[in-house]
Amino acid sequence: MQNLFINIRKAEDKDLSAIKQIEQLCFHSGIWKEENIIYEMKENPVANFWVIEISIDSEEGYRVVGFSDYWETFDSATICQIAIHPYLHHKQLGSALMDEIYNDCYAKKIRFITLEVRVSNTPAINFYKKHGFEIETVKPHYYDNGEDAYYMVLKVK
Repeated sequence: MQNLFINIRKAEDKDLSAIKQIEQLCFHSGIWKEENIIYEMKENPVANFWVIEISIDSEEGYRVVGFSDYWETFDSATICQIAIHPYLHHKQLGSALMDEIYNDCYAKKIRFITLEVRVSNTPAINFYKKHGFEIETVKPHYYDNGEDAYYMVLKVK
């Protein structure tokens, strides 16, 4: 039987192509330009850009299969993006990444984690609700195509 190894770490330059590929597979619109991703990884002082990687065998090395980007501002954090390669959905990797974000926020005494999600994105809404997020309000015409967004909030306890 093979073992699965999971690692979550700060994103590095070598991860850029995997991040872009996963983003294109997960998001049909609102794809970030490469320079925006690099800015988030290297220059944005409030950004926490992480990758989740897996290895089937510790001898083989790790492969990036997802990422998250969230901003810390004072006593709150905002999740900008979180994505797992579609082939690996429902394998608890998104939950592992969300748990890591929550634990990091808790350690830094952050009180709230917020995010916006398309009102039509039922799988994401259900994922966030599973992790304790609640819909606070609707942001009308939030996205480029005019779609509304739910503003969701999680209290860090």
